[in-house]
Amino acid sequence: MSVISGKKILLGVTAGIAAYKTAFLVRLFIKAGAQVKVVMTPAAKEFVTPLTLSTLSKNEVISSFTKEEDHSNQWNNHVELGLWADLMLIAPATANTLSKMAKGHSDNFLLATYLSSKCPVYFAPAMDLDMHRHPSTRENFDTLTSFGNIMIPATSGELASGLSGEGRMAEPDDILKFIEDHLAKSLPLRNKKVLITAGPTYEAIDPVRFIGNHSSGKMGFELAAAARALGAEVILISGPTHLQNPNEEIKLIRVQSAVDMFEAATKFFPEVDIAIASAAVSDYRPKLSATQKIKKSAETMMLELVKNPDILANLGETKKHQILVGFALETENEEENAAGKLQRKNLDFIVLNSLNDSGAGFKSETNKIKILFKDGKTKSFQLKSKTEVARDILNEIILLSNE
Repeated sequence: MSVISGKKILLGVTAGIAAYKTAFLVRLFIKAGAQVKVVMTPAAKEFVTPLTLSTLSKNEVISSFTKEEDHSNQWNNHVELGLWADLMLIAPATANTLSKMAKGHSDNFLLATYLSSKCPVYFAPAMDLDMHRHPSTRENFDTLTSFGNIMIPATSGELASGLSGEGRMAEPDDILKFIEDHLAKSLPLRNKKVLITAGPTYEAIDPVRFIGNHSSGKMGFELAAAARALGAEVILISGPTHLQNPNEEIKLIRVQSAVDMFEAATKFFPEVDIAIASAAVSDYRPKLSATQKIKKSAETMMLELVKNPDILANLGETKKHQILVGFALETENEEENAAGKLQRKNLDFIVLNSLNDSGAGFKSETNKIKILFKDGKTKSFQLKSKTEVARDILNEIILLSNE
């Protein structure tokens, strides 16, 4: 999964021959999972049509402050658009537009939006050789980068004038890679390794029956996806679930039983920086598992159970530098039980779920959590999607790691 997946990208297109490349650029952004909106200068429409870019981006292309097509008085809000974006890219960035950006001129909708933006702004210069070399252009590059804008350098090659040299806009693939690499460097979990357990465990009674629980694994898989998006190297150990790996860069290890999960977790734990035990591990397993299907006979059947190894307790006993986070699903004496587990298992914090909260717990797209910290502090969160809950949990881990 690309680091721009889920990002809202505002693409500003100016009047240069390289504008034709923006169709390919929009496709790459969409394929990487980003949302894209396009703003054009009026003259840019002579090089690539708004219809092409609106079709590819699935959003209306804007080039003026009012709706030109229906002659209405509806206003395109440049401030709102600038605030919408997670990042803005101006490509191609002509010498004319770069000069106006550097001087704070605002004579078209694109420039007004640029001046209103609060997000990182990237620009990809595109112009002829002598224009690119001109001292005023070089000064504008320096001015814009001093503002915090990020320049995607032009490359050398054949130019529209027939000359060959520096000034050619970077290719769409290279622009995407540049932005991904730049964003990756600022990710808070970059160079961190995270271990996550997820889902239920199945404890075999015989070849067709098992003891298990209702965990879907959704929370753990969302944590894994969020950790990877924040730059972490992720190892996801999952019990039986229908969920697919959310990111091919995540190392997914599928297991069945608590013993299987114990062996995998203890194997990888020494090499990680953070471990989040979100799996619903069976506390007990049948003492004997039949090799053949048990036939129905008597009215009752006795099943002797033995304790499974306590994965979280073992990790807590052996942890050195790691941040260790556990989960507690409770139905009564919730905070008291969670606080006891937090202390017994040497956790940095524990995530409390209550089955008494509507929309929380197993087989739900949402969750409502309370975090208990080892210093006695607590933090409550509203009912949210499990995607948002995963981000909340990881934000607390990031804060903890920065202390």
